[in-house]
Amino acid sequence: MATTTSRRPAVAEPAPRPACDHARGHITDSYFYGNNYATPVSRAIFCDICRVQRWLDVEAALAQAQGELGVIPPEAAAGIVAAARVENIDLESMRTEVIHSRHSLIGLLRGLQAVCPEGSGQYVHYGATTQDIQDTGQVLEMRDVLDRLEADLEGFVGVLAALAERCAELVALGRTHARAALPITFGIKVASWLDEVLRHARRLEEMRDRVLVAQLFGGAGTMAGFGDRAPEVLEHFAARLGLRAPAMGWHVARDRIVEYVAMLAAVAGTMGRIADEIRTLSRPEIGEVEEAWEHGIVGSSTMPHKRNPERCEQVVVMAKLAAAQVPIALAGMPGEHERDSRALRVEWACVPDVSHYCLAALAITADVVAGLELHPERMRRNAEAVTDEIGSEALMLALGERLGKQNSHEIVYDLSQTAYEEGRTLRELLRERTELTAMLDEETIDRTFDPRAYLGASAALTAAVVDEARAWLRDRAAFAHETDAVA
Repeated sequence: MATTTSRRPAVAEPAPRPACDHARGHITDSYFYGNNYATPVSRAIFCDICRVQRWLDVEAALAQAQGELGVIPPEAAAGIVAAARVENIDLESMRTEVIHSRHSLIGLLRGLQAVCPEGSGQYVHYGATTQDIQDTGQVLEMRDVLDRLEADLEGFVGVLAALAERCAELVALGRTHARAALPITFGIKVASWLDEVLRHARRLEEMRDRVLVAQLFGGAGTMAGFGDRAPEVLEHFAARLGLRAPAMGWHVARDRIVEYVAMLAAVAGTMGRIADEIRTLSRPEIGEVEEAWEHGIVGSSTMPHKRNPERCEQVVVMAKLAAAQVPIALAGMPGEHERDSRALRVEWACVPDVSHYCLAALAITADVVAGLELHPERMRRNAEAVTDEIGSEALMLALGERLGKQNSHEIVYDLSQTAYEEGRTLRELLRERTELTAMLDEETIDRTFDPRAYLGASAALTAAVVDEARAWLRDRAAFAHETDAVA
């Protein structure tokens, strides 16, 4: 019996995948998603090659300071400075040296020595220890982050001040514990954000003198390798880099780094608070605000109607990730003896990460707030829908003038809870208590249940914070002008 063989149709071979060097291993570096977790500025600050250049800048500043003071020959210092450019360094050789020597700096030092002219390489890294260079380089990175963070906060303060002023008398519903509380203005809510951001801005300014300091104290913190002129070397070195000279070495005293990490995590946390409030208020059942939207933004791959508050959610993610860096930084504090690189290696991870997350959180939040869509009519309707509930304090105080505050609290409490359980209104039950209505005229009752009549000092408090913000912005502008004039 003849047999037949079935033939499968020919399948084209898949095209070969492009070669990948697997250089992007962290979410902040992702080609597709990185801008949700970092910013172009933060990635530039913590670029691997730029870090090498920073270390070279630190070595050059050390050589210049020593050359000026005669600790090393001036011509050797000039040679080191001329050679200390990353384009002069064989980076592949440096990488090989790092792997082979298991030392984080020796490859760079050998590479720099090799390209220094006329024997000046013998004076590279004179008297310093590796952590002097790497700590100082890290502080320079932190300074660049703070410069950008303060500039971005300045812009955000302006956005918040304008929004708070615009909404200063916009009636809204105040909520506590996710339930209706009292009438407020939307302006005072924004002013609360602004007030918190201003405190952060001032903390960052105050922190700079404590945190942005050089490290140059040698192998065990005694500065012995710099000879009799050690304090002067430190002063010149720090001044060349635009840093302060600390009173003593901080190889194992990592409180400055912890302060930096915690401060940036706090800023990110505030961005998380703002973003989460916007996310919550954008729920359809609340509908008071929402992120700006344009055609082409997709909320779901399966539900075409969705307009999700994606950017607000991303900010909350950044706040959580930033907060997670604080215990990591704290874990580096118990260093042993005079040197302990376990702290430094921890910081190489948490300092860049908290910087990426903080700057990303601020950038996204500022953009969301700048384009925030307000729905004042919905705010008003939401407040009016619960006028009986949010009028309870005003009613209690009005009755309290005749009955005493505690007595009136008990009365209004009973009325309010009965109204809730029976599905009736507080005003309806109040009118059934003729002994109570006899104490209140009709105008007082109407005012008690009018959200616009119980806004307290909302507008004045908002105006005070806006004025403070504008004064701070003027001071910043004046300082920048003075600095430019000096430069």
